[in-house]
Amino acid sequence: MSVSALSFFRLQGGIFGFLQLASLLCLLLLLFKAAQFYLRRQWLLKAIQQFPSPPSHWFFGHKQIQMDQELQLLLKWVEKFPSACPRWVWGSRIFFMVYDPDYMKMILGRSDPKAKTTYRFLSPWIGYGLLLLNGETWFQHRRMLTPAFHYDILKPYLGLMADSVRVMLNKWEKLTNQDSFEISQDISLMTLDSIMKCAFTYQDSVQLDRNSQSYIKAISDLSYLIPSRVRNAFHQNDIIYRLTSAGRWTNHACQIAHKHTDQVIRQRKAQLRDEGELEKIKKKRHLDFLDILLFAKMENGSSLSDEDLRAEVDTFMFEGHDTTASGICWIFYALATHPEHQKKCREEVQSLLGDGASITWDHLDQMPYTTMCIKEALRIYPPVPVIGRKLSKPITFPDGRSLPKGILVSLSIYGLHHNPKVWPNPEEFDPFRFAPGSTRHSHSFLPFSGGSRNCIGKQFAMNEMKVAVALTLLRFELLPDSTKVPFPVQRIVLKSKNGFHLHLRKLH
Repeated sequence: MSVSALSFFRLQGGIFGFLQLASLLCLLLLLFKAAQFYLRRQWLLKAIQQFPSPPSHWFFGHKQIQMDQELQLLLKWVEKFPSACPRWVWGSRIFFMVYDPDYMKMILGRSDPKAKTTYRFLSPWIGYGLLLLNGETWFQHRRMLTPAFHYDILKPYLGLMADSVRVMLNKWEKLTNQDSFEISQDISLMTLDSIMKCAFTYQDSVQLDRNSQSYIKAISDLSYLIPSRVRNAFHQNDIIYRLTSAGRWTNHACQIAHKHTDQVIRQRKAQLRDEGELEKIKKKRHLDFLDILLFAKMENGSSLSDEDLRAEVDTFMFEGHDTTASGICWIFYALATHPEHQKKCREEVQSLLGDGASITWDHLDQMPYTTMCIKEALRIYPPVPVIGRKLSKPITFPDGRSLPKGILVSLSIYGLHHNPKVWPNPEEFDPFRFAPGSTRHSHSFLPFSGGSRNCIGKQFAMNEMKVAVALTLLRFELLPDSTKVPFPVQRIVLKSKNGFHLHLRKLH
């Protein structure tokens, strides 16, 4: 046999041996993963044995649930399974869904961290700011940013909010002759305009800027893409996800969002190089949100890094406009479908504001009926339908049932607000649930979460909702479009699958 032939056979033998080794390694890896899956599943079954749930597939979990049908199925589970119910995402992962006020109070009263296995999917977009941070770093950032929401800071914001609402209403004046139109895009632009002027000292008109519309679209895309990724077992790995069409779409949307926030930071830094602007800031008793970030010193004396700075701006840019926009959309829809309550709100606002030429801080506490209607709409349609925690230590609930450390908990605000044991006739719009003097469980109404990690901007959001409702009702009668009824779907923020279509009738 020739030397070349011998070399060829040796090469073939080497390749065959390598393939055998690779096959053996793959088999061992599969066996390891199968054992890991089995042991994890057995641990979970034991951990939740006290909590019954609907039948699920051993591998696919409750995969029969379509993403857009989650809320409707949740309401059936809330009625059938008291206090809480395990939701199998797939065979080795559950979200323990909680919708009982006593359970909520116990969990929110602890310091359990956000669940990294789900919240980490937000980090390419909003980084590790106040929403995603845990522990001492979260506490430092929260303490640093709390002064930005002092009432002395919030008071002058009312005029800016009112100006943003009026720009939107002026746009709507030209559309009142149409049969109906979709309002959520305009409301999102209005709340973005408001947050950028109030918290970020932005000078330009956001509502007329095409780049802002691109940002709104990017946020809408991310609100769909991230919950979709959480549900998909094959999209958990970052490298694999980046290679998918959804991963590329997510990356593109993140780039648009970052471009927007980078522009805001860059513009404010340029303004602060002006000595006149610095003198204005020195005379302020309290700093605005972005100025606090730019001048912040951590406890070790260092300034915030550019990465930390953008994370907080990205976080508050999103939370400060998208959740409030969701709330206003659902409030307008609730008032449109309940004209008797809309009429009472309008009469209250008219008696207080007249033609609405100005709205002041003192006015906000003088519209009790309107506030009751806003709260009832937030009960039925909570802007943030679910929040997550990972138990850092075991917990025993008031009914004696327990969970071990390590369980992922989904605090379903939507389920809580629609729980018939907490709210009789929960689907009925009844503002008198929130009448002055009414009593309820401290954790039965949580549109802004609760405990130490409640929404830092809740007063800002409530003020903006009151301003938007008051000024809109002075100009328009809101009427529903019976052919396009909003269909609530659970995203990061509560959305309508088919948008919000209303008729507007100009008042004279």
